[in-house]
Amino acid sequence: MADTPPLKIIEGSALTAQQKKDLLHRLARVEGQLRGVQKLIAKAAEPADCDGIAQQLSAARKALDRSFLTLLTSSMLTHTENAKSVDDALGRAKHLTAFLEKYV
Repeated sequence: MADTPPLKIIEGSALTAQQKKDLLHRLARVEGQLRGVQKLIAKAAEPADCDGIAQQLSAARKALDRSFLTLLTSSMLTHTENAKSVDDALGRAKHLTAFLEKYV
């Protein structure tokens, strides 16, 4: 499998460039963990091999959950810092509340 070129980070108001880099780095690690799990599954020969697979799947799930939390906290910071007024901040807070309710 060939290495894919790094993604171009687009400037915008959703997340800062550093927040994007952090999230992309976390997701690349999760991707690597999942590739490792695939290899473990392919090579599993004994029932005891499932313990290692379960452990690695759990680690990947936790890493993905941590990426999600990083996205949430980064969004909260970026959206509130960019508010132009108190009303704008309240509108953004309502959006983030709906976001949390939808995905958590």
